Amino acid sequence: MITKELISPRSIVVVGGSDDTTKPGGNALRNLIVTGYKGELRVVNPKNDTVQGIKAYRSVEDLPQTDCAILAIPAKLCPGTVETLCREKGCRAVIIFSAGFHEDGPEGAELERQITETVNRYGASLIGPNCIGAITNHYAGVFTHPISNLSPDGVDIISGSGATVVFIMEAAVKHGIKFSHVFSVGNSAQIGVEDVLKYLDETYEPGVSSPVKLLYIESINNPQMLLKHASSLVRKGARIAAIKAGYSEAGSRAASSHTGALASPDAAVSALFRKAGIIRVYSRTELVNMASILSMPRPKGKNIAIITHAGGPAVMLTDVLSSNGINIPHLSGRKADELLAKLFPGSSVANPIDFLATGTAAQLGEIIDACNNDFDEVDAMAVIFGSPGLTDVTDVYKLMLEKIKTTRKPIYPILTSVVNAEEAIAIFQQMGGISFSEEAAFGKAFVEMLGTPAPEEDPQLPEIDTEQIRSIIDSAEDGYLQPCKVSLLLDAAGIPRAKEFVAATPQEALSAAKEIGYPIVMKVIGPVHKTDVGGVSLDIKDDARLVAELERMMQIPQATSVLLQPMLKGTEVFIGAKREGGFGHMVLCGLGGIFIEALKDVASELAPVSTHTAGRMISGLRSYKIIQGTRGTGGVNEELFAQAVAKVSALCMAAPEIAEMDINPLLGNKNSLTAVDARIRIEK
Repeated sequence: MITKELISPRSIVVVGGSDDTTKPGGNALRNLIVTGYKGELRVVNPKNDTVQGIKAYRSVEDLPQTDCAILAIPAKLCPGTVETLCREKGCRAVIIFSAGFHEDGPEGAELERQITETVNRYGASLIGPNCIGAITNHYAGVFTHPISNLSPDGVDIISGSGATVVFIMEAAVKHGIKFSHVFSVGNSAQIGVEDVLKYLDETYEPGVSSPVKLLYIESINNPQMLLKHASSLVRKGARIAAIKAGYSEAGSRAASSHTGALASPDAAVSALFRKAGIIRVYSRTELVNMASILSMPRPKGKNIAIITHAGGPAVMLTDVLSSNGINIPHLSGRKADELLAKLFPGSSVANPIDFLATGTAAQLGEIIDACNNDFDEVDAMAVIFGSPGLTDVTDVYKLMLEKIKTTRKPIYPILTSVVNAEEAIAIFQQMGGISFSEEAAFGKAFVEMLGTPAPEEDPQLPEIDTEQIRSIIDSAEDGYLQPCKVSLLLDAAGIPRAKEFVAATPQEALSAAKEIGYPIVMKVIGPVHKTDVGGVSLDIKDDARLVAELERMMQIPQATSVLLQPMLKGTEVFIGAKREGGFGHMVLCGLGGIFIEALKDVASELAPVSTHTAGRMISGLRSYKIIQGTRGTGGVNEELFAQAVAKVSALCMAAPEIAEMDINPLLGNKNSLTAVDARIRIEK
């Protein structure tokens, strides 16, 4: 719960504040003073009457009523202090810098529990413990630096790590980024990243609230809350980028299905971010570059003009952009010739537009105006401009800033001379400019920004027989379903499947063969991995081989019977699903058969998955050309494939008890898609 006292307190007390600004309590007090906190500021210090010119009280018992308390005292003193503040002083917001809580062991965890119980009982907000604090538009309640770049229209940062948010802010300052809200949630005893995002969503006002949100997350405790409020913010016009740390898995998890082996918790995180419209990055540098991109207007298309006075950086940026689907349109014709006539001999306007190292601010202005007004094929401009150190380029940067504010097409400044033009860059940023220092880093961020889809509005799922599905699931026990029940579930979900019979004796097998017709496929029932134990036999064309293969398979350990199906032909594809804790079901698709684990080329999304999203999953596969059909092969009907993926998603929504599910393979051609083998594991 985030109270108004946490966001805009009328009074703040620093408990443990001192004159020593090398200590958290002392520097937090100094930050509040130098940033001009307008409310009543108080200090609790048992030894002094004033601290940094602020009236000091000897104990919390002596305080008047106070909205917000910042604690910089030993952990063992915090529970009693919080109790007094909330019970007697009307405190409804508490920020605890101190460490020594659940991260230190059972004793610290008990202290943290007591504090959380107290703030919950009195309806107060708690940030921390073990954090650097919070910054809002009303005060800077942190003990760290930098705090100079604060502005209501800056970016919002929510971080699970105090030190990391400091490092992010340091890097962001170098780009000219300003900050509006900063929340370091520390141990998240009461308020976590998701809770802060919920508050930012519920209070978001388009055109007023900061449109850029940055997240540093170490654990996602409430995936559905994160999804709900992140996607809501994006739909309102906000833009979100996030780091989720801890994405590698030390060791491996045993998995009994292809889906279980491929659907990792981190894949669920990526799927959650995609569904919410969050841009995922993997480092502080990438996060800051993305914040810079998101702080600028989004272009209407993927066509960009590269304006430069240095050839090399323009070539490297062209490589990054063009190899990732961004267009650098060739500029020619009368307007291009008119622009070229205004530049020095040797310049080029073909795109990249190179106006040479001797190019002037006036020429840059002409180029930007032409791209903005004359070239409809240009949606945005990247301007690379550094300095060899011979002249002052401040006039160039000032002109660029003026153009950024007045042109209708976005301009992305890449100011490469961080030493030679350091002073000019500083002036540019002080005047409100945001810039990049490296062209390839900008290019990567630009690609990621344009490549992240917006959250889908109310995804429509195909109709399925929910009543039949619930009947099957409710009567099932934990573990793998019998093939006959799997078939019934596929039928209820509307997923076409091959005709099949189960046999345990030669007579049953021969009877099934008459119904199916040769050629036939036989698969052992019982062992988990059929192929590994010789439990699959293909292209059986006569009774003698049928009986011989049945008798052989029934000797395989754990074999209970044999499944018989017609021998179908087509491209093998795969659909799977796996329940991943609070994330819900991950739905996967890709090439099937032996290619799943060999290529590990799968697309994954969180349910619910619409047919539209399923189509995007399929077209994003590295093996997409095989699905389309190549070298004489017919390929797979993509519409039927996408519908089947959406139907698996709908099945999982109707039956959340499905823990793992594989349909592998489905045989597809241009006219049909047929499930040949499927397994479903139930875990209630």
